[in-house]
Amino acid sequence: MTDGRSTAERSLDICQLFEAEVLLHLLLTQWQHPLASDDEFRNALLESATDALRSACDGARLIDDIPPHQMNFIAAVWCVESQQVAAAGAAAAHCEQRLAWLDQIQRALPSCFCNPELLM
Repeated sequence: MTDGRSTAERSLDICQLFEAEVLLHLLLTQWQHPLASDDEFRNALLESATDALRSACDGARLIDDIPPHQMNFIAAVWCVESQQVAAAGAAAAHCEQRLAWLDQIQRALPSCFCNPELLM
């Protein structure tokens, strides 16, 4: 049962809750992100994911396979981390480990990276 709001809108709502910090911490630690223990990194990543979800709510397509209104929290985190690593290139701190984390998240949670309407 939904309230008529999109996945992106509902995902944006949780960004303001403590639970978003907990979920982000679990995503980073469970799949061994090299910066998982860095508080500043986690806070910046959460802020960037929040901004990404705002953009999706405004109609921006951030990941080719996900319509903007279907963007979710985990895909937003993955998207901004992917963009940060790509922008910094090989100069990114822990570049190889961060790329491995991105790959692991996509493999472990594939339904977060496709149009959910295709899963029905």
